[in-house]
Amino acid sequence: MDPHMTKGEQNLVLLQSLIPEGEKFYIWCYRQDGELIASSCPASERQVLEQSFFIFGGLEKLAHYAADTQNTRPQIIGSPIGMQWALSFEAERQRDLIFVIGPVFYQRPTERQLRPALRPFVSSRESGLWASELTRLLPELPVMSYAIFTRYAMMVHNTLTGQQLGLEALDTWETSGENQPFPAEQRDRSQVYLSERAMLQMVRNGDINYQNALAGSVRVSPGVPVRGQDPLRQMKTSIVVFTTLVSRAAMEGGLSPEIAYSLGDSYIQSAEDCRDSGELSALAHAMYHDFIYRVHHLRVNPDYSHAIQKCCDYIELSLDRKIRTADLAALVGYTEYYLTEKFKKETGQSINSYIRYVKVERAKVLLESSRLSVQEIAEKLAFNTVNYFIQCFRDTTGYTPAQYRKRFLHP
Repeated sequence: MDPHMTKGEQNLVLLQSLIPEGEKFYIWCYRQDGELIASSCPASERQVLEQSFFIFGGLEKLAHYAADTQNTRPQIIGSPIGMQWALSFEAERQRDLIFVIGPVFYQRPTERQLRPALRPFVSSRESGLWASELTRLLPELPVMSYAIFTRYAMMVHNTLTGQQLGLEALDTWETSGENQPFPAEQRDRSQVYLSERAMLQMVRNGDINYQNALAGSVRVSPGVPVRGQDPLRQMKTSIVVFTTLVSRAAMEGGLSPEIAYSLGDSYIQSAEDCRDSGELSALAHAMYHDFIYRVHHLRVNPDYSHAIQKCCDYIELSLDRKIRTADLAALVGYTEYYLTEKFKKETGQSINSYIRYVKVERAKVLLESSRLSVQEIAEKLAFNTVNYFIQCFRDTTGYTPAQYRKRFLHP
């Protein structure tokens, strides 16, 4: 690495090396005052994209982000035309340099959509030239799902700060497959339906380990396939529909209609008030999280002690790995013997029986909502062997996994 490079330029080279070859992905380094220090963006695109970041309020958001010393997370920001960026800082206590990742689209707008969306930002010959150049560059800009983009943002942030932020969530975000959202005519409608079922079942169950289902659904379908002149309006429509479905599922899970309706109305109004797609994405995830946790709290057994409920939550969040009694005992500060006795007394099940039951419940969701093989599901849920998984599933449900899937798909 060139010793004459600034610290920002050195970090930029390091971060760029993390991005796989062939993945078009730009990283920018700014000072807090908005001065651009370095960028991986080629010179042919740099001026137009830097101007886009400025025109869509990126520099103001960057300054606000840098000034918020309480925030330790990367932040995704958006624009009225659907362009997204992620912000991260150089170090926990030193935010002289802010790194910007992007821009990307979750779903590429057409030129017909883009031109009217840009019109409010065109007030002079100079801004008119910028709009024309941005429209020309549109086919060259990267498109990737929210899940994949967020994974990159977290990876870059952790590299810069030395944090281990959100690693469990990152592990559930798969990066294989096609990043381009499916056009409406190419969608596998049956797979969209199965993914939606999985997401709504998570709400009904109050299942706090929902990240994989959410990421999978985002990959399968980017939202309501309505084509209009306004990309932001299209995204709002998707979130209104999503919120309506989630609120109904929460009622089926036990949330009172008074709370579910008023909460849903509040989120829908908040979506209508959003000015850019970054705010909308954050709002949709917050809404889904809120409803799931409200149903989860309703399903918490009031007879469970805090320690036992903590163990149950830990199990639910750790289904993709081996769960040892020793880990649970360390979590709540008990000896293994004492925890084993207390768990059995309060839940009526041994720890291992409870773990098997929860894993089988998750397996049912995967069988209903994905095309993973029985072998893949057994591995995903950390069963020792596929035969042991089949045995546990049959003991709990009365069916083998293959029989259960066939029964669900062909009732």
